Amino acid sequence: MRIAMWSGPRNLSTAMMYSFGARADFAVMDEPFYAAYLARSGADHPMRAEILAHHLNDPKKAASLCASCDGAPHLYMKHMPHHMLEGFPLDWARDCVNIHLLRHPARVIASYTAKHVMPTLEDIGYAQQSALFESLGGVVVDSTDIRAHPERALRRLCRAIDLPFDPGMLEWSAGPRDEDGVWGAHWYNAVHKSTGFAGAEGPLPNLNGPAAEVLAQALPYYETMKARALR
Repeated sequence: MRIAMWSGPRNLSTAMMYSFGARADFAVMDEPFYAAYLARSGADHPMRAEILAHHLNDPKKAASLCASCDGAPHLYMKHMPHHMLEGFPLDWARDCVNIHLLRHPARVIASYTAKHVMPTLEDIGYAQQSALFESLGGVVVDSTDIRAHPERALRRLCRAIDLPFDPGMLEWSAGPRDEDGVWGAHWYNAVHKSTGFAGAEGPLPNLNGPAAEVLAQALPYYETMKARALR
């Protein structure tokens, strides 16, 4: 099995990668198109030079990597929808189990701004994720459900993709992983301190000004996808 987990930034995506990586039967891959996205788009992200120096800049080579499954019975790939720029190969994903991970955009925008700058709708990937779902199909899960009831939500997800549940998915050792992208030094501080899924989140952040405008743009995509989430 090759799983393509599609998620915007500042979601539960790294914790989910650690969760699947805790299984003995899975290898994991961290955002294989990130460097190619930066090289093509020119986006000014934290650690841009290091990412371009250490990771694949060619989207065709990244796609070839995603089409393989060496070293373990199964492969889990963490992907971001906005990394898949026009013309980037996507055929490799049509044979994958595609999973779409959601988080309320108010939380994403607040978290993104705390780590970088005010994002645009393009930066947080809701429109691109919706388009990928229409193209590839797959299973939709909301990170709120996973954080609130990890075992129940993961059992439900595993059942939906015909994968036996492994209790080992519920915990991992603190610290970075060899599979982390070099960008983990900037973005993964909180998850590196974790040993499992955090509990339920509090009230939604109150956004104003440009952040509220981006929220209004993202909400229709989120709400349409959330209506399709596993229950």
